[in-house]
Amino acid sequence: MSEPYMELETVNIRLRDGVATIALNRPEALNAWNAQLGADLLAALERAAQDEAVRALLITGSGRAFSSGADLKDLSVDTTPEGRPDVYRTLTERYHPIMRAIRDIPKPVLAAVNGPAVGIGCSLALCCDLIMAGEGAYFLLAFVNIGLVPDGGSSLFLPTRVGMARASELSMLGERLPAPRALEWGLINRVVADEHLEQESQALAARLASGPTRSYAGTKRQLNNWLYGRMEEQLELEAQLQQEMAGSDDFLEGAMAFVERRQARFSGS
Repeated sequence: MSEPYMELETVNIRLRDGVATIALNRPEALNAWNAQLGADLLAALERAAQDEAVRALLITGSGRAFSSGADLKDLSVDTTPEGRPDVYRTLTERYHPIMRAIRDIPKPVLAAVNGPAVGIGCSLALCCDLIMAGEGAYFLLAFVNIGLVPDGGSSLFLPTRVGMARASELSMLGERLPAPRALEWGLINRVVADEHLEQESQALAARLASGPTRSYAGTKRQLNNWLYGRMEEQLELEAQLQQEMAGSDDFLEGAMAFVERRQARFSGS
C-alpha cells in the first residue's frame, strides 16, 4: 500500500516499498512549470533525500503530459529594470537547485515520461539517472523556437547522452524527438506501450529500491565526477546566456508568435 507523504499544491507524492513517486500535478496546464511547482518539486526532492525509507525516486507527470515546459502565463516571474523577464534569477533560484538535488541525491532517480517533455520538462527528464518513456511520448528542446537557448542543464545533459551532432540537431532545429527514436539515439533507456508505462516504471523503481543502494550512490558519484564535474560552470553559463537572449528582439517576437499561434519572424537582433 502507498503511504501518506507530503501534501503539496502542485506535486503529488506517494511512498510505497521504498519508492517515492513524485508526480507533477498541474494537468490542466500540461504540468507547465510555475513558481509553485518549482518550490513544491524541490521540497519533495529534499524530503526524499533525507528520508531513509526512500531508496529510489520515480518522477512522472499527472494527466496527458510529463511537462510542457515553463508556464509563459506565470505572472510571478521577476523582471529586470528594463522590463524584461529576469530569467537569470528564475534559473538560478528555481530550476538549478532542482537539477543539483537530482544529481546529488545518493539514490537512483527514474523519469517515467508520459506524453510531451518540452523545454525545462525535457531538461528535468534528462537530469535523471534513467529514463523510461511511453511510446507516444516525445522530447522537445523548444527554446530555439522562441529565440532562447537550452537551459535547466540540458546543454550539459543532452550531449553527454547523445553526442555533439545530435545535441546540435535537437538544440538548433527545435523539432520533436519521438520516444522510439530517442531510444535509438541513446537519449533514453526504455520505451514501453503507453498503457504499460505506470506499471513498468513502478516495477523498475521497485527493483532499484530493493537493490544495493550504497552501490548505486557510489556509481552516481563516479558518473557525476566524470561527466558533470563542470556542472556548476555550465549552469551559470546557461543562466547568463539565457538572460542575454531574454533581452533580444528575437525573444519578444518568438514569445508573441507563440501566444498568437503563428510563425515567428526572427531578425537576428
